[in-house]
Amino acid sequence: MNQNKLIVALILLIFFVISFLTNILGPIIPDIIDSFTLSIGLAGFLPFSFFVAYAVMSIPSGILVEKYKEKKMLVLAFSLAFLGAILFALIPGFAVALTSLFIIGIGMAILQVVINPLLRTAGGEEHFAFNSVMGQLAFGAASFLSPMLYSYLVTNMHTGKASLLFTFLDGMVPENLKWVSLYWVFAVIAFVMVIVVYLARFPKVELKEDEKIDIAVAFRELLSNKIVILYFLGIFCYVGTEQGIANWISKFLQTYHGVDPATTGATVISYFWGLLTIGCLLGLLLLKFMDSRTVLIGFTSGAILALLVALFGPVSWALIAFPLTGFFASVMWSIIFSLALNSVPQHHGTFSGILCTGIAGGAVVPLIVGGIAEITGLKLAMLFLLITLGYILSIGIWAKPLVSNATKNLKDIFR
Repeated sequence: MNQNKLIVALILLIFFVISFLTNILGPIIPDIIDSFTLSIGLAGFLPFSFFVAYAVMSIPSGILVEKYKEKKMLVLAFSLAFLGAILFALIPGFAVALTSLFIIGIGMAILQVVINPLLRTAGGEEHFAFNSVMGQLAFGAASFLSPMLYSYLVTNMHTGKASLLFTFLDGMVPENLKWVSLYWVFAVIAFVMVIVVYLARFPKVELKEDEKIDIAVAFRELLSNKIVILYFLGIFCYVGTEQGIANWISKFLQTYHGVDPATTGATVISYFWGLLTIGCLLGLLLLKFMDSRTVLIGFTSGAILALLVALFGPVSWALIAFPLTGFFASVMWSIIFSLALNSVPQHHGTFSGILCTGIAGGAVVPLIVGGIAEITGLKLAMLFLLITLGYILSIGIWAKPLVSNATKNLKDIFR
């Protein structure tokens, strides 16, 4: 197999691992709350600890990659993920959890910065769009599978199941903290990835001018532009909405409908990420025929309706409506990001770094929801997400990109 094809395959694996480690918080939050006797407000600090790392490391990572190159940064990222996971696995506790998630989050932030320019170089510019979609599919597949792994582990731990995996885990994981077994699995995955990346031979990546991060002139120019701030808030609101739903689905279903978070709750979250992936594919098709702003307005309106049905409908409706919010959220990231980059004529690398810092919305919004839930209950607290969704909806109205997405007429296809 061609060396560069192997690197592309490795990058797709990295997309998978990023998602596998990132999107497991939602299913395990009810267990963490019960295990450490936490309030919902305190539980909100778990996603905060993870996603605030993106605010800390997104822009510095871009600068470090230019100095130390991709391979060293990937090894560092997975080493940090291993350190964070093994720390939590060995010393399970709330304070350790916060530290561990922050360390893992820093590793994931570094990975996000490294892999896109590397994918462009290894796969070729002419295949970059296709490979990017493949990366998103890998990301979605891992988000779909990780809750299933959680459910499998916690339902089979300490049951006398005869296998090498459970013989090891039963000896290492306390019976009342079965969910900690996930972090042993994460530690092994991260350690294997350190070895794989270390042994791999990487192509030389020459960053284009619009991929480089300039914290001097370009950074100041962009931050003085109101449009840049508005799109930063768009990414902030999107990731906040995504994580605000995913992180609280299981706890909501447990609290208001008596749903078991280890089985049905985990399955619903799995479907949330699965439909988000499927919606991404449908969104790609729609963008061939419709203006991206129209698609954004339509899908965001669908997400608002689905969220209201999930919160105020009976359990049978909630089990369907929560995953549907994932379906409708699927196009938001890519459309907001593309509208943002198409709204400024230059400094796209620095702008991308600023936008990626907006991933910190995944830290702040779930924390706000948790804080409000302490006062009003989780059902009313999750209505806060109508504010973030409302802002995303507004982008479809006020956005005026310098370049609009190219569309085709259906008649042209059948000519």
